[in-house]
Amino acid sequence: MLVQGLLIGFSIAAPVGPIGVLCIRRSLADGARIGLLTGLGAASADAFYGAIAAFGLTAVSNLLMNHRFLLGLIGGVFLCYLGVRAFFAGVAEGGQAPPRVSALTAYGSTFVLTLANPMTILSFAAVFVGFGLGSAKDYNAAGMMVAGVFVGSALWWLLLSSVVSLIRSRMTAASLQWVNRGSGVIIVAFGVYALASAFAQRY
Repeated sequence: MLVQGLLIGFSIAAPVGPIGVLCIRRSLADGARIGLLTGLGAASADAFYGAIAAFGLTAVSNLLMNHRFLLGLIGGVFLCYLGVRAFFAGVAEGGQAPPRVSALTAYGSTFVLTLANPMTILSFAAVFVGFGLGSAKDYNAAGMMVAGVFVGSALWWLLLSSVVSLIRSRMTAASLQWVNRGSGVIIVAFGVYALASAFAQRY
C-alpha cells in the first residue's frame, strides 16, 4: 500500500502545472529550500485529498465539490496575483534575488492553491480504483496509502527543486529577470484558465 501510494503521489505531482512553475522559479530565485517548501505545500494538500478518497469521506468530498466554483474563483485570482508578483519581482546584481518569500509563505501559498482545486479528489478516486484500492476498508491500509501519496509527491518536489537549484549559481541578473517575467506570464495564464473553467462549470 505504501509503495502504491508513493507511485500515485509521484505520478500526480509530476506533470508540470502552475505549482511546478512556482517551484522552478522559487528554486532559482530563493534556493532549493524555498523551492522544496513550495512543493511540500502541494504535497500536503495532495495527501489531504488522498485521505478523503482513501477513507471514503463522502460528506467532505461533496462539500468541496459543491463549492468548486468559489474554490476555483479563489484559486484563479490567487494564481493571477502570484503571477503578477513574479513578473514584477526585482533582481539584485549578481543574479541573486532579494529575499521575498518566507518559508511559511512558500508552503502555505501552494497548499491553498492545491486545495482550491477539488477536482483533485476525483483524480485520486479514479487512480485508486484503477489500482484496485478504491474499496479498501482497512484504515491501516488507507493510512499507508495516504502516507505513500505524500512521500511520492514530496520526492518529486525534492527532485525538481534540487535539479533546478544546481543552475542557480550560473544565473545572471538579466537571465533571472527573464525567468521572473516568463514564469509570471505562465502563472497568470494558468490563473485565467482556472477562472474561465470555473465560470464555464458554473454557467
